[in-house]
Amino acid sequence: MTEINYRDALNQVLIETLDSDPSSFIIGEDIGPYGGTYAVTRGLTERFGPERIKDSPLAESVIVGAGIGAAMGGMKPIVEIMTINFSLLAMDQIVNHAAKIRYMSGGQITVPLIIRTVTGGGAQLAATHSQSFEGWYASVPGLTVVTPATAYDAMGLFRSCRELPDPVIFVENALLYSLKSDIPDDYYTVPIGLADIKRSGDDVTIIAYSRMVHVALDAASALASEGINAEVVDLRTLRPLDIDTVIASVEKTHRALVVEETWKTGGFAGEVSSLIHERAFDYLDAPVQRVAGEEVPAPYSSVLEDLAFPYVQRVIESVRSLLSS
Repeated sequence: MTEINYRDALNQVLIETLDSDPSSFIIGEDIGPYGGTYAVTRGLTERFGPERIKDSPLAESVIVGAGIGAAMGGMKPIVEIMTINFSLLAMDQIVNHAAKIRYMSGGQITVPLIIRTVTGGGAQLAATHSQSFEGWYASVPGLTVVTPATAYDAMGLFRSCRELPDPVIFVENALLYSLKSDIPDDYYTVPIGLADIKRSGDDVTIIAYSRMVHVALDAASALASEGINAEVVDLRTLRPLDIDTVIASVEKTHRALVVEETWKTGGFAGEVSSLIHERAFDYLDAPVQRVAGEEVPAPYSSVLEDLAFPYVQRVIESVRSLLSS
């Protein structure tokens, strides 16, 4: 086992991918000699050259469109969209083309494309750079949406994603890049569509993904000192969604709290909550609760920003409320 951080895990798996598959290349903004805004692609230009590490113009629709065309032509492109906010400029390419080409061609044409992008707030990047749209993409048939919370999961899930014939939105959170995990020295994969119990418990189920997994785990650790044993379920992928693991946990604990970084209105947590009510209603001792971002554009002020996104104390208070219901 080797302890490495989330950023280095992604850097290593990108090198592995490019080394093992000559049809793979990476295209995106500032990914070349600069090494990427988040330093994930550092050193790759020196190793693979500008033909395979392609710096692009600031034109997301062009970047994704080029990736789709290359994938249709038999290549395995990896597109980096600097932040998920900028993917709005390529929404037509992603939703109307990449997600639908295999279906509309009757399976004749596949789009084995991985779109890496960064989600979430907390870095004082203000309202137009701090949003979380992965739940939007998870509503689109034809897309796989992956949201790893740890370096271990990021590496293992990426390996599984590159075997898919369909497009993947691979969603990273900027505040996770420095977090470390133990990575096996031997090759491993993490199955797509399989949630993970990050902490076992029998009093309440806390469901989260991406950075909110760590908020949930910190809250669970604090609650343990009060004698409350919380189970933390990391969804890991939003589409396909492993609702069976969530339901099994809720059937054991009888209470559920869904934690998500984005706004509550229209958030993916609403989908998870609805499925729990549909499939485990008779097991619930209280209505499912949600902790989500405040219904405001993300503030630039660090003090206000800290209040705009879910934090540990809010999760703790919600669990206490659930248990008193």
